[in-house]
Amino acid sequence: MSETTAASSGASTAEEQAIFNLQRVYLRDCSLEIPSAPQVFIDSSEPRLEFQIDTSDQELGQDLSEVSVRCTVTCRLGENIGFLVEATQSAIFEIKGVTEEQRILLKGISCPNIIYPYLRSNMADLVQRSSFPPVHLSEINWEAFFQQKMSRLAAAAGQSNGSESGIILPQ
Repeated sequence: MSETTAASSGASTAEEQAIFNLQRVYLRDCSLEIPSAPQVFIDSSEPRLEFQIDTSDQELGQDLSEVSVRCTVTCRLGENIGFLVEATQSAIFEIKGVTEEQRILLKGISCPNIIYPYLRSNMADLVQRSSFPPVHLSEINWEAFFQQKMSRLAAAAGQSNGSESGIILPQ
């Protein structure tokens, strides 16, 4: 009888336990444009790189969420575009047994931190296979990125940063 009680209490503990699992990582979208080819390969101008990065997420139901990191890199040679590479790396995560605030933090910080190395690798490989030196994207502090994004969203919505926990949550 004590075995049955122990087994049932163990099952209830497992049900209450927080779950955060990576289900799948995939390259959702990828494109490379070289509008000035073949002249770009003989141009001796100093290249200037411009970066844009953002994250997004969507609920899939059954405690599953898709989180995506999208990056655009533009290489300019003088007035011409050397190349433009754009990629979206996504992943499906199981997130269960956490508060809504924890869920937002996981999707805004932890998930992009897991996805980003895949995106960096795919973009560097694509650029290098196109006969350019590889572009190695810098490491990102996803906590700071998330806080900045939430501040921009709050400012755009005309809200103040009056959260007691210091975490700005989307409304």
